Amino acid sequence: MSTPHLSDVLAQSFVVHDQTAVNAAIERLAEELRRDHSDSLTPPLFLTVMNGGLMFAAPLALAAGIDFEFDYLHATRYRGKTTGETLVWLHRPHTPLQGRRVVVVDDILDEGSTLKGIVEWCHSQGAAEVRVAVLCRKVHDRCVPGAHADYIGLDVPDHYVFGYGMDVYEQGRNLPAIYAWTPPT
Repeated sequence: MSTPHLSDVLAQSFVVHDQTAVNAAIERLAEELRRDHSDSLTPPLFLTVMNGGLMFAAPLALAAGIDFEFDYLHATRYRGKTTGETLVWLHRPHTPLQGRRVVVVDDILDEGSTLKGIVEWCHSQGAAEVRVAVLCRKVHDRCVPGAHADYIGLDVPDHYVFGYGMDVYEQGRNLPAIYAWTPPT
């Protein structure tokens, strides 16, 4: 089967959260980050998970108004597919994590394998604290043991979701809303 065009996927999808809901969730999470991190003597390290976390991370960091130090990582399981495989590291942060408070920012907590692997890696690098912020949490009972998020913007149904950083076949990341789709089997 060939990869469908985004317009075909959109025609078979529905909006789960519009831009207004996404913006409100980001503002709420920014307030939670201010509450938990504005007293830091050393700026917390804000690690964006590429590529999905990019669209969410920028407005979140701006809204939080905290003196973060920024870096990024790129760890993926999907690589343009709709199902995950083995975690592959494409880029690790250059900023030392030893003794740091770290905020990992990603688009979604689905089953949690990617985020759990990232958090474990941060701890192995000596991070003093690792907290996870996600725009979306998929509602189901398949999370791997130990996978979690400390800051959750929106819950989404157990469908394939895309938009606002999340992709469908590497398309649709820059859509300003979150959509749900059921891929053909």
